[in-house]
Amino acid sequence: NAVLRIAAWILAIALVTMPVVAVLNGWIAGARWPMRHLSVTGEFRLVDERQVRAAVLPMVRQGFFAVDMEQVRHRIAVLPWVEDAQVRKRWPDRLEVSLTEYRPVAHWGEDRLLAESGALFKVPDVALPRLPRFDGPESRATEVQTFHGQARAMFLGMGLQVSRVELSARGGWQLTLSDGLEIAVGRNDTEHRLARFARLLPKIRSGSDRQLVRADLRYTNGFALVWQDASDVPAATQMNMEKGNT
Repeated sequence: NAVLRIAAWILAIALVTMPVVAVLNGWIAGARWPMRHLSVTGEFRLVDERQVRAAVLPMVRQGFFAVDMEQVRHRIAVLPWVEDAQVRKRWPDRLEVSLTEYRPVAHWGEDRLLAESGALFKVPDVALPRLPRFDGPESRATEVQTFHGQARAMFLGMGLQVSRVELSARGGWQLTLSDGLEIAVGRNDTEHRLARFARLLPKIRSGSDRQLVRADLRYTNGFALVWQDASDVPAATQMNMEKGNT
């Protein structure tokens, strides 16, 4: 008798809970309690809101409990320029989508972009604001971004931008400024050497009518300069920081 009573209780509980579970998972009555409202929030500077709605709407035509939240989130996350998406349901008939866009700060290599968050991503061909180009090992993307910020601050007062930053596999840094000047910074004491060169650059240029095309800072006490003369033949000079002559 005790066994029968336990079995009866189990059966009764199952009969009560199974329909509830089935409804909550959308197994039955999926068309009941339809979703009537879709709210999409975020900064739509690069993401196309129409694409977001087009991706979500076919999935919310089911009932409130039948909508697969993870599937909705995935459909949004794979759209161009979407870095992250959060999705939640609000009873009785509302789906809320909140997304975060990638904020590109530079081109990375030939076909990718570097986001402000340090993530690398691809997007379809689209017109973008002028961005610097970074090259280097993927694992050091954040370091390249930081170095660019430091270098940019050094040359900004001269009206120059850092248009390219390259980090070699061996750890050597090289910059290209917006006027075409290439700067080999090297691996050691990079910030100090670059700051010293940036401080002296206006004086260096004021003493010559030729175009400075390259500077090699990989010297302990100075740097080597390459000039473009009137006959388009590069001419090299060296500056010794201890003696202060060229």
